Amino acid sequence: MSRDIQLKDRWEKVVELLSNQFAEGEKLDLDAIIYLIGVQELGNFKKNFQKDEKVNLMHIAICKLLEPYGYYEFDFFDKEGWPHYKIKEELPPLKAGEQSILMKDAIVNYFLEKQLIE
Repeated sequence: MSRDIQLKDRWEKVVELLSNQFAEGEKLDLDAIIYLIGVQELGNFKKNFQKDEKVNLMHIAICKLLEPYGYYEFDFFDKEGWPHYKIKEELPPLKAGEQSILMKDAIVNYFLEKQLIE
């Protein structure tokens, strides 16, 4: 199976899993999935987040997802329990489609690591 087909199949498994669990089957998009990963990484599931906190949650998720690729490194938790990352290497300039593929690949790897998909 080619890498592209495998990524597509695994991505669909992630989308189905999260859509069924969090959106009553309505298909979640990439941003929604990144947001959910940010909430998971923060570990605070019962709070209503402000707009700026939602942006920060997405940032946490992106840092966590791109950490295995060498772009970010966990630094510390602040007094409110929010994780902070430092940049290890700048992301290369990517076109929108390339960014989407990188994030989908990172999300699939995250779910494989957590053993939530095969």
